[in-house]
Amino acid sequence: MAAEIVNPRSGGDTDGEGLFDPAFALHRGGKMAVQATVPVRDRDDLSLAYTPGVAKVCSAIAEQPELVHDYTWKSQVVAVVTDGSAVLGLGDIGPEASLPVMEGKAILFKQFGGVDAVPIALDCRDADEIVETVVRLAPSFGGVNLEDISAPRCFEIERKLQERLDIPVFHDDQHGTAVVTLAALRNAAQLTQRGLGQLRAVISGAGAAGVAIAKILVEAGIGDVAVCDRKGIVSQDREDLTDVKRELAGFTNKAGLSGSLETALDGADVFIGVSGGTVPETAVATMAKDSLIFAMANPNPEIHPEVASKYAAVVATGRSDFPNQINNVLAFPGIFAGALQVRASQITEGMKLAAAEALAAVVADELSADKVIPSPFDERVAPAVTAAVAAAARAEGVARR
Repeated sequence: MAAEIVNPRSGGDTDGEGLFDPAFALHRGGKMAVQATVPVRDRDDLSLAYTPGVAKVCSAIAEQPELVHDYTWKSQVVAVVTDGSAVLGLGDIGPEASLPVMEGKAILFKQFGGVDAVPIALDCRDADEIVETVVRLAPSFGGVNLEDISAPRCFEIERKLQERLDIPVFHDDQHGTAVVTLAALRNAAQLTQRGLGQLRAVISGAGAAGVAIAKILVEAGIGDVAVCDRKGIVSQDREDLTDVKRELAGFTNKAGLSGSLETALDGADVFIGVSGGTVPETAVATMAKDSLIFAMANPNPEIHPEVASKYAAVVATGRSDFPNQINNVLAFPGIFAGALQVRASQITEGMKLAAAEALAAVVADELSADKVIPSPFDERVAPAVTAAVAAAARAEGVARR
């Protein structure tokens, strides 16, 4: 209603050709609003919600800072922070143009995890400036979700914020994707009567998602995983690697492969695409029997499902119009809900693994080639992930209640 008052619908929600466009109509005035949780009906209500009643609460928090979690919304709200440098499939479109996506992320937090979130688009690109800005904003929030920040700066920003803040900092483009991918892969392996340790995987893309997926697969016990960038397999014999890719080469590619993506795919059990581009069908055909293909680029998967299904036992994409959608909304709302529930100081690798296991377990008794991961609208997802993450936080000693 507030958006309608400020920015009423005028019938001018059209696309570039002057035709009515429901996407513009839906976004008019934004997708969010702030709503009070207490009434302000009269002088008595006003005196409690604001002055003088609020002074008592402020004074109590000043004396015991930890009370901020009990008497403000801090422990229930996440900052969704971006610089607009790597937005969805749109790339570097800037902070203002990123806001519709950040608003969308915030309403997904609320819809799927019951977590309030505030979109914050920063007009700066320097990693240290972003870190300093978020550190200064942090007292208002119980967690920070980094979103759509380009690699390799995203790695540095996340690491530095984790070092300086005592609240969860989570780069969803990395870890949300990794958690959902691992969950789907666990179930796909089970469906084909294999364990993770029996699989050799190939990841196309050595950006934020590719690096995080490689890390979580290794943590989970994958047999081997090779990661490929535009120049081929990330291997220790390459002299053109960034610091992040050099570290990546140190814990992947046990087989010592070198060369192209096509070389890596020969005999591989798993393909995971987070890069865009197109993989030739001739290369797909060289993969092992009952291969697992997760071609997750949007809107165009690296391997079209029609091609992938000729060779693979299980096919997943990032799209909602094909079975087995690898969608981050399956992970981040529950992960933050669980972390906030126990006032966790961070999100650990153990918490991510627990989230993946819980997510996989939701459909463990319903597995089929078209169902290795739940639907985002499965109401069992968020409670399962929330409970698993909260329990893992307590087990790892990062919970504060």
